[in-house]
Amino acid sequence: MIPFSCRNVKLFPENFICTPFFMNFQPLRLFGGQILKEESTTLAQVIQSYAKTKQLNKGKELHAHLLRTHYPLCIFLTNHLLNMYSKCGHVDYALKVFDQMPHRNLVSWTAMVTGFSQNLRFSESFKAFSQMRIAGESPTQFAFASVISACVVLGSVEIGRQLHSLALKLGLACELFVGSNLADMYSKCGFMVEACKVFEEMPSKDAVSWTSMIDGYAKSGDFEAALLTYKRMVSDGIGIDKHVVSSALSACSALEACQFGKCVHSTGVKLGLEVEVAVGNALVDVYSKSGDMESALNVFRVDPECRNIVSYSSLINGYVVMDKIEKAFSVFVDLQRRGAEPNQFTFSSLIKACANQAALEQGIQLHAQVVKFNFDRDDFVSSVLVDMYGRCGLLDHSIQVFDEVPTPTEVAWNSLLSVFAVHGLGNDALKTFSRMVQAGVKPNAITFISLLTGCSHSGLVEEGLKYFYSLEKTYGIVPRAGHYSCVIDLLGRAGRLEEAEEFINSMPMQPNAFGWCSFLGACTIHGDKERGKLAAEKLIQLEPENSGAHVLLSTIYAKEQKWEDFRGVRRIMRDSSMKKLPGYSWIDIGNKTHTFGAEDWSHPQKKEIYEKLDSLLDQIKKAGYVPNTDLVLRDMDDNSKVELLHHHSERIAIAFAMISMPAGKPIIVKKNIRVCLDCHSAIKYISLVVGRKIIVRDNTRFHHFADGLCSCGDYW
Repeated sequence: MIPFSCRNVKLFPENFICTPFFMNFQPLRLFGGQILKEESTTLAQVIQSYAKTKQLNKGKELHAHLLRTHYPLCIFLTNHLLNMYSKCGHVDYALKVFDQMPHRNLVSWTAMVTGFSQNLRFSESFKAFSQMRIAGESPTQFAFASVISACVVLGSVEIGRQLHSLALKLGLACELFVGSNLADMYSKCGFMVEACKVFEEMPSKDAVSWTSMIDGYAKSGDFEAALLTYKRMVSDGIGIDKHVVSSALSACSALEACQFGKCVHSTGVKLGLEVEVAVGNALVDVYSKSGDMESALNVFRVDPECRNIVSYSSLINGYVVMDKIEKAFSVFVDLQRRGAEPNQFTFSSLIKACANQAALEQGIQLHAQVVKFNFDRDDFVSSVLVDMYGRCGLLDHSIQVFDEVPTPTEVAWNSLLSVFAVHGLGNDALKTFSRMVQAGVKPNAITFISLLTGCSHSGLVEEGLKYFYSLEKTYGIVPRAGHYSCVIDLLGRAGRLEEAEEFINSMPMQPNAFGWCSFLGACTIHGDKERGKLAAEKLIQLEPENSGAHVLLSTIYAKEQKWEDFRGVRRIMRDSSMKKLPGYSWIDIGNKTHTFGAEDWSHPQKKEIYEKLDSLLDQIKKAGYVPNTDLVLRDMDDNSKVELLHHHSERIAIAFAMISMPAGKPIIVKKNIRVCLDCHSAIKYISLVVGRKIIVRDNTRFHHFADGLCSCGDYW
């Protein structure tokens, strides 16, 4: 017989000595030249026990003793040796024994197929399976299960399909082990239709196949199907284990289905599974993503020993999403105090929080820890660092972090594009997009949102339209509502309101709130009253509680001097307890954030602040600044209007920064609403007369003021 493998495997060391333990075996009792069945059974049981307990050395010693005493190894005992060596992780020993066997049977071949698979030598498992077929043996369901499992690891769904066909031909496809592994293979490879078909055709289903289906649906993104399968499993009385509960909770987490998650939680508690680490982690995640931080914290506290970095990271991310940044950092401090090492997801959530809050000092400290834990080359962490520095106004730092990423993926490229977009650097965004494509990185839907936004803030209308119309034709991306809204914004900012209206009318769907808000804002700025009223009405229909829509509509009426209509809109706001979003600005000095509202007199240093503010007003007036009092839509004299503009929150923040920060350090002010035209003009003059760089981030973009100019070129 031709050996399965010709590799030279040294089975035992040359100086091997048997231990006295084996001297206790009695001489063999033969009958008609055959070993008595009881003798073989006893030896097989011993070999089997070594296989179960992974006692390789004792198994080798027994095998050597049998060889030294010329014990006639029957195929029954040899098959047990094959199994023992494979289960002890030494499949090469099993292969040597297999190659020296004078005769092999189906069990021998099955032992090698499963042995290779168990030891992660999948290509050899396939080879053994093929050789078994060539030898004329019909595979068992266990051999099928092993090679199908290998397909899962290798992602070889085509080989899996061939095995499925063979199993059907041999009538084994509905066997429990074969069917379960086929369903698992299809689900993990993302072929849920085939997985579902196999699953439904199985006459009997164990918990493993149910779990595979739930997990497969969840991983393929069909979370509703995952939960429906879970419900079927429960109603059919199938035993629930920690794997099922964890998979079901993962689906609840993705759907933010808190109520369903509570039902699964209840089942887990009844079965005593809440203390399982995987279940606890999944529960913290589902409650955190649903915004129920109280329940998440209660689960987190159930068993302190079960806390790990996964549950810590879920809790931190939950607080970040809820904008409870201080609590997120408190959890981070606690995990470090307890000796848990943060991972890339922990850092990503916290850095994202710093980006949202423009908390530069905390972001820099986190960056230092990222370097300490060697995550600075992680693509996802690097991407949020790029975003964080960009949102904090440090464009050069963003570019530097990006340039240090060895092989940027689309996530990193999209972060850099987004930074250029929010800074109004449309040409840089276009160049970055070209570099991205040349690097062989395929752009996605998010890429074009940033690209179109950059074009919109820079007045690159034709370029933006070109990329929008190339979305589907060139890049195979079906435009979404967000892309259409960007085009509305692109045309509206440029004052091409008629084109914007025609574009809206040609859309395959109605604009979303952002689209109507962009159109309304453009109509307000460019003085198109009729289109503005239409946009306001549409926006109010979509978001009745949106105070911004009512404010902009009242602004249109005020510009027309239709004071009755103006008062009517304000009356609606008052009667519905709708409050206008107050404008405020904030600035970080050291480790403290200072927040200011318009005409804010609450700061302990108010005397020094307003003295500086008045001094600045005198300086910029001499330099040519003229207040735009037309922007104040109130019935008051011009002096009062000038005073009102002079006390806008961003100017107060700038005055405070000038009396609190070193002269050479850039001033970075954050504002929650759009910077007004008059403040924009005033800050340009301030940057000129004091010779200082001032960065203002409003709710849509950055403005970099220096030497009397703004990076936006007065287009924003």
